Amino acid sequence: MKSMKNKIEKNIRDLSLEFIQEVLLQEMNEKKFRSKQIFEWLWKKGVLSFDEMRNIPKNLREKLKTYFILDSLAIKTIQKSIDGTRKIAFALEDGNLLESVLIPSASRVTGCISTQVGCALGCKFCATGKLKFKRNLTIGEIFLQVSELNKIASEAYKRTLSNIVVMGMGEPLLNYENTRKALSHITSAHGLGMSPSRITLSTAGIAKNIKKLADDDIKFNLAISLHSAMENKRTALMPINKSNSLDELAKAIRYFHQKTSKRITYEYLMLNGINDSLEDARALTEFCKISPCKINLIEYNDTEESEFKKSTEKRTKDFYNYIDGRNIVVKIRHSKGADIDGACGQLANKAIGLNKNKK
Repeated sequence: MKSMKNKIEKNIRDLSLEFIQEVLLQEMNEKKFRSKQIFEWLWKKGVLSFDEMRNIPKNLREKLKTYFILDSLAIKTIQKSIDGTRKIAFALEDGNLLESVLIPSASRVTGCISTQVGCALGCKFCATGKLKFKRNLTIGEIFLQVSELNKIASEAYKRTLSNIVVMGMGEPLLNYENTRKALSHITSAHGLGMSPSRITLSTAGIAKNIKKLADDDIKFNLAISLHSAMENKRTALMPINKSNSLDELAKAIRYFHQKTSKRITYEYLMLNGINDSLEDARALTEFCKISPCKINLIEYNDTEESEFKKSTEKRTKDFYNYIDGRNIVVKIRHSKGADIDGACGQLANKAIGLNKNKK
């Protein structure tokens, strides 16, 4: 191993246990067992500073500060919805903000986490899509959202997270490796030990990386933000469809199911007069023939200056009945946290300067 001297910009959460062991042995003349202690602090405890590593000698903590950086999150605001949902704005060390959401119900507490600052996809119905893409989140920044949400949930609801949805700011499959590695730490025995079956990753449909998920034998669940099964209509709503057409997406989904045997979830925002006709429902049921699936029909949440409105109750019910009558598993999902802009499609860094609805 080459000397690590002067290489002080390595983020320790980007490194493997083996790499850290080697640094401790060859560069710091420390005992090998210290690396496992450090790893536990990083991934089981989710510490935000080296000084929190209480069973690590102070002189070693000082060495770690010299050799490595340690990413962290700082809570900027917590907003509470009338339904109990909490939206948390985290400040990053470079001054950027990311948003995460805690969604409680009678049987579970779900954490919704982000993978990017901003988003490059520009989906017409999404507030995040109106933000300029700034950067990918690091492995640690993705992981720490879950670790910090766990702490907030324990205090707010007297329960820890039961489920995670990777449905916050950004497109996770455009931050593929960092997202995959963060979820690995979240589910592994050396990390938070959450069951992969309780984690769902949502993508706008990056076909080549859906195939890569299958090749990497991922254990978590996959959801596709579909919103229309008509080519021109989906392209108008989601510009990513120009480079990842429904045909390419269908091939990727078929490949994913063949390799993993997993059932896909399709997310479908109900937009009044846009994608909620019976013709749209027929196109959706045809697309669903690709592989076993379930469909979530999602109530649209208005955002400032939005050109869309949510479907009427009648149009939603007619749409639902058509799909349900074709023996496809379908649910109508009412998003929580709309009053604090914490619902589906509403995350847009409005926490800057915000002082209402704070915890």
